[in-house]
Amino acid sequence: MDILMILKPGAVRVLGAASSKKRLLHELGDIAHDVYGVNAQAAIEALQERETLGPTGVGHGVALPHARLDDIDRVVGALVLLEKPINFDAVDRQPVDLAFALFAPREAGVEHLKALALIARTLRDAQLCAKLRANPDPATLYTIMTEAQSMLAA
Repeated sequence: MDILMILKPGAVRVLGAASSKKRLLHELGDIAHDVYGVNAQAAIEALQERETLGPTGVGHGVALPHARLDDIDRVVGALVLLEKPINFDAVDRQPVDLAFALFAPREAGVEHLKALALIARTLRDAQLCAKLRANPDPATLYTIMTEAQSMLAA
């Protein structure tokens, strides 16, 4: 699996207005709608429902919200850099400023898990996250994220 298969350039955004976890989930649902054509309300509700099972803030300022949807045929993602970190109930209690959301078909068992593992592994790299945080331009963020996989493999 490759990040290029999951993430489109238009699904990378820098947000200054996400004032809460709920607002961020709404933004991610809107991005999924705008870029991938999924039902925004269904995406938002699925993300919120997943959060009730346990927060997806994985620590070090990173969150990996994810959801399964009916109206999608492959795993897709959205990357958001927040200008102001927000409380996301992360495991380390640190505020989140990087969020990578994954949306998968309801029946995509192993593909969803592979994508989640790939993104988690990629965003565990502190140097990569520092690069992302230092480049508040969506095109640059996309390039850093999509090239990270080949750099980490080297």
